[in-house]
Amino acid sequence: MAVVIDQPVTDFEAPATSGQTVSLSALKGKQVVIYFYPKDSTPGCTTEGQGFRDQYAAFQAANTEIFGISRDSLKSHENFKCKQAFPFELISDKDEAVCQLFDVIKLKKLYGKEYLGVDRSTFLIDKNGVLRQEWRGVKVPGHVDAVLAAAQDLNKA
Repeated sequence: MAVVIDQPVTDFEAPATSGQTVSLSALKGKQVVIYFYPKDSTPGCTTEGQGFRDQYAAFQAANTEIFGISRDSLKSHENFKCKQAFPFELISDKDEAVCQLFDVIKLKKLYGKEYLGVDRSTFLIDKNGVLRQEWRGVKVPGHVDAVLAAAQDLNKA
């Protein structure tokens, strides 16, 4: 079943960069931003990741952890993370289990061809594991600022 606003998010475990395994249950007590993006090292995904990187200290001050997630391999993620100096971990979801949980696999079109791809989406989960806000079909400009403002407001609540 896909996630629903104001409902607890089903716990998941997934491999991440730096040899970590990320599980939602282990993050209780912290707010969590999970942003799904189509592909490592592509222009929009790089710009989005840089935005989260540049605001990382502000997210940390708002008791919020950030995780980027795509279907790329851990090796690809490690290269992307290193090249962009991301201070947060990237989750590899090759089997699309987490993508399915958050319902971000959508039919897309590129050069007239249809394919299933990751819809750029971001989710804000509160410190009790409840989904509080979602952004789907994200346009990168201004997006990180909107997520940060929501995380700061939620942290004050």
